[in-house]
Formats: sequence, C-alpha cells, structure tokens
Amino acid sequence: MEEGLKGKKVAILATDGVEQVELLEPKAALEKAGAKTEVISLKAGTIQGMNHDEKGDQIPVDRVLADVSPADYDALLLPGGVANPDKLRTDRRAVNFVRDFFERDKPVAAICHGPWMLVEAGVLEGRTVTSWPSLKTDIENAGGSWVDSAVQADQKLVTSRKPDDIPQFNAKMVQTFGRGISERSVDEVVEQSFPASDPPPGPISAGA
Repeated sequence: MEEGLKGKKVAILATDGVEQVELLEPKAALEKAGAKTEVISLKAGTIQGMNHDEKGDQIPVDRVLADVSPADYDALLLPGGVANPDKLRTDRRAVNFVRDFFERDKPVAAICHGPWMLVEAGVLEGRTVTSWPSLKTDIENAGGSWVDSAVQADQKLVTSRKPDDIPQFNAKMVQTFGRGISERSVDEVVEQSFPASDPPPGPISAGA
C-alpha cells in the first residue's frame, strides 16, 4: 500500500444522484494512499449512486454535514453526477463547507459536474479549471478559465472532466493532496513554534 496520505482525513461531500464511479474510485485511490475518507451528506443512512442515467448502489454515509467542520479534515473531494451538486449547491451549509476549505488553504478535488459547487462557493476567480463541458459558461461567469483537459491542477485545486479521466484525476489528486497537506502542516508547525502571543526571545536590554 502507498502511504503518501497516511493519517490524513479526506471529506467526500455528496448526496443522492452522485455519479457512483466518481465517488468510489477516487475514494479507493485515497485509501490506497493511506488516507481515511468519510462520505458526508445532508442526511444520515445512504445516498443513491448513479451509473449515468441508471440507478446504481446505495452508498453509505459516514457523517452528516450538520455534525462536521472543515477543520476536521485535511482535504475535500467533490464527485459529480448532475443531480448531486445541483442539490448541494442549494444548501447553504454545503456551500459554506466547500468555501471554508479554500479559506483554510486546504486541497480540493472536483470532477465532472462537481465544480458546480466551486461556482456556487465563489472560489474560481482567477483559477483555471476543467469540468463536464456544460459547466464552461458557469465557470467563466464565475471568473474562472475553462480548459478541455483530462485533468487540471491550479495550486491546491484539481479538476477533471468525466469518468474516463478518473485514472489521471486520481493520480493528480493523490499527488496534490500529499503536497498540499504537507505544505500546510509545515506552516502550522511554524505558527505553533512562535505564536503571536509568545514571540521568540530577543536580546535582554540593559535595563531589564
């Protein structure tokens, strides 16, 4: 087993209508790399997976959105499926959850229709992303640049177009999550070493 993400927690935000393969295959790749994943949804129990237009499996939900915080996770995965992000983007808590990962500078990956959540969260200004082609206008209207590419990385954001791109998406996601989490961890160590309330000692003045 690869262990580039060993000990890290990745949130997978999804609801009914999620494209099954876009959730399960990236989830498996993250776990192979050592991460712990949790499927988070609007309700407890299971969510309905889809295989394009056909119903797939019931996918177990690990945590309910109301009970979690982005602070609990190191990275975020947003799978696609048309109905999935279309439902999530009407939920204020879900949109805020996604936005908070960007505000905390944590890695995020989104595939197919998943970038709709990035549009709704208002985090695409100046970013270059890819997606299912029908999202191009939405992404450009949100200030992003759209490219027709199997996978696109912009800083700590990884995006992809469709299920056929999952191998490239998984590879870039695992690489970017590993690098992005490591960078954040280093920053945290620096902040913890010299907190603002307790600066490193300086020279003792003569009058001390």
